[in-house]
Amino acid sequence: MLETTHYECPYCGEEVETTLDLSGGDQTYIEDCAVCCRPITFILQVHGDEWMLEVKSENE
Repeated sequence: MLETTHYECPYCGEEVETTLDLSGGDQTYIEDCAVCCRPITFILQVHGDEWMLEVKSENE
């Protein structure tokens, strides 16, 4: 199940759109910001139909 959402880059502050794959359950992965190209840690928690995305810089 794919879900589209927006997040704010912890480095440049720009709002960026991303697509999440909720079928994999809880996930932690690193993806570069589409604007400033710095590495962002994505922490996705999935609980049934509800989910939460947290983004952090590499220094947090």
